[in-house]
Amino acid sequence: MNPGLKKLHPYPFEKIAEMKKGLIPPSDKTLINLSIGEPKLQTPEIILESLANQLTTTSKYPTTRGMDELRNTISEWATRRFNLDPGQLNPATQILPVNGTREALFSIANTIIDKTSAKNIVGLPNPFYQIYEGAALLAGGLPFYFDCPESNSFLPQIENVPTAVWERMAFVYVCSPGNPSGSVMRAYDYEKLLDLAEKFNFYIIADECYSELYDDTKEPPLGLLDWCNGYGNKSFKRCLVMHSLSKRSSSPGLRSGFVAGDLHLMADYYQYRTYHGGAMPIHVQHASIAAWSDEKHVITARQFYRKNFESVYQVLNKHIEITIPDAGFYLWINLPVDDISMCKCLFAEKGVLLLPGQYLGRTLDGCNPGEKRVRIALVESEERCMYAAESILSII
Repeated sequence: MNPGLKKLHPYPFEKIAEMKKGLIPPSDKTLINLSIGEPKLQTPEIILESLANQLTTTSKYPTTRGMDELRNTISEWATRRFNLDPGQLNPATQILPVNGTREALFSIANTIIDKTSAKNIVGLPNPFYQIYEGAALLAGGLPFYFDCPESNSFLPQIENVPTAVWERMAFVYVCSPGNPSGSVMRAYDYEKLLDLAEKFNFYIIADECYSELYDDTKEPPLGLLDWCNGYGNKSFKRCLVMHSLSKRSSSPGLRSGFVAGDLHLMADYYQYRTYHGGAMPIHVQHASIAAWSDEKHVITARQFYRKNFESVYQVLNKHIEITIPDAGFYLWINLPVDDISMCKCLFAEKGVLLLPGQYLGRTLDGCNPGEKRVRIALVESEERCMYAAESILSII
């Protein structure tokens, strides 16, 4: 068996299931689950209609590279969104459709890591989306955890990483906007990271699946492609981005996203995927074209989440100091009590389920960055989110 399997931690939702054992929520209350980042908004009609109209295409095998029309649509969207030059992101060679960013984040590790080389370290933020660690371990890599302190806006602190670590770095996972913090990488963060990538020969893999859920009264979050273009890295050398329709278009069951960037890495990734078997079904490709071509439904989603943030902030900020994040739909709040104990009480007494921060972090030097924190996914109705916020205050 793959020796990496023995190194895997239980997935956070397995830990939640264990945490809930023996706990019975109030029978007179509807369970409010804010522990998982699953949009509760209705999938847009344009996506559903496209799926329905293309169901007969299930009689055909899809290709790994995907339909030209889909890759062209993605290239046009990315060019608009990230202020790229026309034709800069070549749809024929620099874009691949994937079945959601989760499988892409996983499979890219198997593409990059050389199991016979000592250059097998994978950098990841701490706390983090657990797929990063699992992908690294199962590909034969060695995770290295970057501290993400509040003093650095919950962004990876790379200044004090030893040279010996950078020399063995295969690639770095960046999550921007971050999960769980919602923090967005700054221009100088990317500049420092790419300088290191050039010096020590590693890749930057940017998970940007929350990038479209921002306060649209402000500027959109900076993306890695955007930054590369402005910095003079016109070919996106050493850089890949991953985007998804799950959050942007309230379609987590569609399993649709894309990977784009460095020409040479994309060629290797394409070769890997021809054997990996991750081709996107044709009817999903058509639905994805409809989704990437429309912004109206995304604006509606942004307004929904912004209203939730504002309402919950009004409740919680009276007693807990919180900050509305740059983007995404998570609140990453600090507690005066133990996070796991609080989540148990909240579920048992109020029927509200949150994700304890410790489940997203790894303990290093005796400290888990998720300790005394919870992640709240503001995906339910405003009324339910406000009830959850009031319930938190009643428990702590």
